[in-house]
Amino acid sequence: MRAVGVELDNNGRVQYFEAADLNLEKGDLVVVDAEKGITMGTVVIPPQEEKSGLFKRSLSKVIRKATAKDVKEQERWRKKEKEAFALCVRLIGELKLPMKLVQAEYLLDGSKAIFYFTAEHRIDFRQLVRRLAAQLKMRIEMRQIGVRDEAKMVKGIGCCGRELCCATFLQDFELVSIKMAKEQQLPLNPAKISGLCGRLMCCLSFEADAYKELKKNLPKVGKRITTKYGEGKVLRQNLLLQTITLEMASGGVITIKTEELEK
Repeated sequence: MRAVGVELDNNGRVQYFEAADLNLEKGDLVVVDAEKGITMGTVVIPPQEEKSGLFKRSLSKVIRKATAKDVKEQERWRKKEKEAFALCVRLIGELKLPMKLVQAEYLLDGSKAIFYFTAEHRIDFRQLVRRLAAQLKMRIEMRQIGVRDEAKMVKGIGCCGRELCCATFLQDFELVSIKMAKEQQLPLNPAKISGLCGRLMCCLSFEADAYKELKKNLPKVGKRITTKYGEGKVLRQNLLLQTITLEMASGGVITIKTEELEK
């Protein structure tokens, strides 16, 4: 089976489909039968023979290369999505539902409209769905997403000045913990270590393993050690410079490199 990697939502997440005998190249627009329905995406990984056992389930198929008609139809639905979004926001307000609408999406074949939203709790949106269906004349699907998914969908610029990692290349959300920030000696100020989503920044996990390795060479803060300069208590570590600062028993404070430590 030939598998091709397709980016569906312009957010860096790649999904795989069966390419069959289609001649596809990177950058081609294709129409696929995705989990949410018939939609259009961009080929980011050209077709290649599947390695045995790589995929745990059978893949949906690429229906065809996108035609000029498909592209025009997609543009038409994109314009209608703005109208559907405004309509849904108005109805949410009228029904006083405690939810925040993030995005409206029409499938390429016009069979369904999907509305993505965030909410702190489960929402009874049956009345909202009925009113949307009555006005839009099609099937309605409501999808509750998390705040990290919202950031991935809406996109934005991080505190580093670059586009959000989740909106560009991250395939999945990894577990990020406050322990990672501590091990990297970052200030534990929520405003400085949280992303636009309000959760801990995904990039805290990128170098976590490297910092663990760097920390192995250094004695813990508070430990008393003996050096060629005498005995001292570790006040702080600098993982990147591989140095420690000591309060000496004889008085005074010094900073030394790890290679100066007695083995």
